Amino acid sequence: MELLPLVFARPGEALERAHALLDAEPGPGPYEASIAHQVIGIWQRDFGELAVGLGHLRRARDLAARSGSADREADVLATLGTAYVHAGRTRRGLNTLDQGVARGTGVTLARVLFRRSYALWVLGRHREALEDLRRAIPILRRAGDIIWSARALTLRATVNLAMGAAEWAQADFAAAERLWDATDQEHDKAVAVENRGLAAFRAGDLPAALGHFDEAARRYAALGTPAFVLAGSRCGALLAAGLAREAAQEADAATELLDRLGGQTTRRAELMLVAARALNDSGDPEAAATRADAAVRSFSAQRREWWEAHARLVRVQARLAAGQASEALLREAVAVAEGLTGLGSPESVQAFLLAGRTATALGRGADADRHLAVAAKGRWRGPAFARVDGWVAQALLAEAAGRSRGLLDACRRGLELLDEHRMTLGASELRARVTARGAELATLAQRATSGDPRRLLVWSERRRAAALAVPPARPPDDPELQRDLTAFREISSRVEAARSAGSPVPWLRREQERLERDIRARSLRMRSEGTAPDHRVDVRALLAALGDGRLIEIVALDGRLVVLLCGSGRVRAFQAGRVADAAAEAEHARAALRRFAYQGPGGRTTLLEEAGRRLQEILLGPAARHLVGEEPVVVVPPGPLHGVPWALLPALRERVLSVSPSASTWLRARRIEPRGDRVVLVRGPGLATGGAEVPVLADLYGGATVLENGTAAGDAVLKEIDGCRIAHIAAHGTFRADSPMFSSLQMDDGPLIVHDLERLRSAPYRIVLSSCDSGTLEPVGADELLGLATALLPLGTAGIVASSVPVHDEAVVPLMVALHQALRSGRGLAEALRDARATLPSSALHQATGWSFSAIGAA
Repeated sequence: MELLPLVFARPGEALERAHALLDAEPGPGPYEASIAHQVIGIWQRDFGELAVGLGHLRRARDLAARSGSADREADVLATLGTAYVHAGRTRRGLNTLDQGVARGTGVTLARVLFRRSYALWVLGRHREALEDLRRAIPILRRAGDIIWSARALTLRATVNLAMGAAEWAQADFAAAERLWDATDQEHDKAVAVENRGLAAFRAGDLPAALGHFDEAARRYAALGTPAFVLAGSRCGALLAAGLAREAAQEADAATELLDRLGGQTTRRAELMLVAARALNDSGDPEAAATRADAAVRSFSAQRREWWEAHARLVRVQARLAAGQASEALLREAVAVAEGLTGLGSPESVQAFLLAGRTATALGRGADADRHLAVAAKGRWRGPAFARVDGWVAQALLAEAAGRSRGLLDACRRGLELLDEHRMTLGASELRARVTARGAELATLAQRATSGDPRRLLVWSERRRAAALAVPPARPPDDPELQRDLTAFREISSRVEAARSAGSPVPWLRREQERLERDIRARSLRMRSEGTAPDHRVDVRALLAALGDGRLIEIVALDGRLVVLLCGSGRVRAFQAGRVADAAAEAEHARAALRRFAYQGPGGRTTLLEEAGRRLQEILLGPAARHLVGEEPVVVVPPGPLHGVPWALLPALRERVLSVSPSASTWLRARRIEPRGDRVVLVRGPGLATGGAEVPVLADLYGGATVLENGTAAGDAVLKEIDGCRIAHIAAHGTFRADSPMFSSLQMDDGPLIVHDLERLRSAPYRIVLSSCDSGTLEPVGADELLGLATALLPLGTAGIVASSVPVHDEAVVPLMVALHQALRSGRGLAEALRDARATLPSSALHQATGWSFSAIGAA
C-alpha cells in the first residue's frame, strides 16, 4: 500500500514506514522525503504532538517545492493548512489552504478542496464547506477515487448534520459506508462507525448512538490511536442520556490526554465546551460558566464563529442558572439566539427559549413572549429533545397569559413526546435518568393545578416512577451479559479477598472496573420497541382500592412540601415544611440509626423519638392530625425523601405502613397475583450471626429451598428465586451511590447486582432483604429511583421488606423470625412488619432495628 493512504488505514505502521524511509541509505529524493515527512506530520497532528507535526509538515512543504511537482506541493499545503487551523492559527491556515487550491489540478485539486472544506467545517463555516465539497465530489467520482470520495461524502454528511439536515446526512453516510467496504482503510472505517453514532444521536436514537460510539472506540484502540472527536460526540450522547457527571469526567480525561500529548487546540476548545455543558447539567453553573467563558475566548481567538456562538449559549445558560439575570445577560441571550439562527444551528430553538427565560426573570413580559413564541415553533420539528423544548416554550407562553388549559395541554403533549422517546430505551437506568428532560413541564403543571388536590395528584404522579411502569428490555438469556456478570462476581470476590488479606492486587481492580464498564455499556445499548404505558393514576380507582386506608402522597413543589391525603373517597391537600429541612432531619435520624447498628446495645431511643416528632411536623404538617384510628397507610414520598425511616413518625409508628415510589406503582403491585408456594431462603457469607434466622425459617416453612454454605452462588440464587412466592435473602448489602445499578447483595461467589436481578423472568412475589442498605434508593431524573428494590417492582414483585440504613446483624434475627411467623399466619408484608416490631424486646437496639426496615409495595 502507498504510504499516504496507509496513515488512515494502519496509522502505526505508516509512521514506522515513514521513519524507515527517511533513515534508509541512500536517503530518499525530495518527492519521496516530502511524502514521508507529510505522513509523520499527519500522525503527529491527529494522534500526537501538534507542534512536532507542524515541523514535519513545513519540512514536507519545502521538499515538495524542491521536487518540482505542483500537485505534490498543493497536497502538502492542504495538510499543513489544516494543521495550522487545528493549532488555532486560523488566518494562516486558510491562506495556506488557498495556496494549495491555487496550485492543485485535477484529482489533487479535489483533494485539496476536501481538506479546505474540512477546515471550514472545523471553523463552523458550514455553507462555505458545502460549496468546496460541491466542487470536489464530482471530480473524485469521475476519477474513480474511492477513498477520497468516501471521505468527501462523510464530511458532507457531517456538515449537514451540524445544520440539522439529518435525512441528507443519513444518505451520504450510507453511500460512504458502501465505498469504505471496498477498501482496507481501517481508521477511516472507524470514523465511519463513529459518524453512524453521531447520526443516530441527532436522530434521537441513544442506544444506537452509544453502541456505535463504543464500537468506534474499540476500533480506535485496536489501531492505537486516540480519538478526541469521539470523546466529544460520546459526551453529547451521555448528556442527552442524563449522565452529566460521566460526560464531565470523560471530557476532562480526554482534555488531560490531549494536553499531555500537546495535541490540537481546536479539539481542546471543543472538549472545554462539552465539559461546560456537563457541569451545568450536573448542577454546578458557576464552574460551567467559567469553562464556557474559556471556550468562548478560545473559539474567538481561533476565528470559529459557529463554535463561539454555541459556547456563548452555554455561558448564558450557566449564568442564568446561577441567578445572574441582568439586562446585559438578556442582550447576550438575544444576540446568541439571532446568531445561531443566522448560522443555521438547530440549537437556535434552545437559544430563544433561554432568551425568553431571561426576559421573564427580569419581568420583561412582552420580550419574553416574543422570544418564547419563536422557540415554541420548534415543537413541530427536529429530534425529540428539541421538540420537548418547544413544548416547554409553549407552556411558558400559556402560563404568562394565564391560559391554564393551554398550559396543561402543552405539558401533556411534551411529556407524551418524551414518553415515546423514553420507550425506545431498553435500559431502566436510561429510562429513569432521561425523565429529567420533562421535569419542568411536570412542575409547570403542578403549579397550575396546586389549588385542586385531585388534579395535583394526577400531575404529581405524572412525573414520578414512570420508569417502573414496565420492565427493562434486556433479554434474560443474553449470553454475553451472563458471561460478564459471572466474571464480575468472580473478580469482585477476589478483589475483596485480597483487600481483606491486606494485599490488594491492582490488576484485579482494573479488571473489575473493565467488567463494570462493559456490563453498563451493554445495558445502555439495549433498545426497546415497546409503547409507552399509560401511567396516569386513576384517582377514582385509587380511592376505591384504598378502602378504609389512607395514601399520603408528598409533593415537593418550589422547595415546599404539599401533602395529598387520599382516602374516604376524597383527596385533601395540606401545606407542610421545607424540602431542605426534611432532607436534613431525615439524615440526622438515619445517622442515629446507624449509631445503633455499629455500637450495638447500650443506647437510648430518646434522640430517635425526638427526630421522629420533628420529621412528622416537617413531612406531614397538619395532615398528621387527620390520621385517626388504625387504618393502614401508604406513603408516597418524593425521590430525595425515600430514605426517611417512616416508622419513626409517631402518627405512623403503630400502623400497617408501606412505602411506594408512586401511587400508580402501588396500584399495579396490588393487582399482582402470587405464583405457587415455593419459598427460597438464601444465606450469604460473612454475616456476624451467620444468618442465624435462616435455619429457624427453614423449620418454619418446612419444604423451603435453602441456599447456603457454598450453594448460594449468584446464578443458583437467580434460578431459584425466579417466580417464587417468598424469597428471603440474608446477605451483606452494598449501596453504590456513584452507580446504583451496581448496588449488590454478597453471595458465595461474589456480588449479585441490580443488573443480575433484571435478568429474572419473574421476580419473587414477596422478597425480604434482611441486610444493610438493601432498601437504599438513589433519586435520579425527574422523580425516579434506582436501586435493588426498584429493580424488582417492574418484574412482578408485589412487596419488599428492606432496610435503607445499616442494621445490627444480631438484632435483625428476632425481627425476621417474627415477620415470617406473621406471614405464615396470613398477614401481608406491611402488617407482618408492624406486628413483628411489636414482638421485639424492649431494648433500644431492637426498637431501632425495627424502625430501620420498611415495607415497599403493596403485598
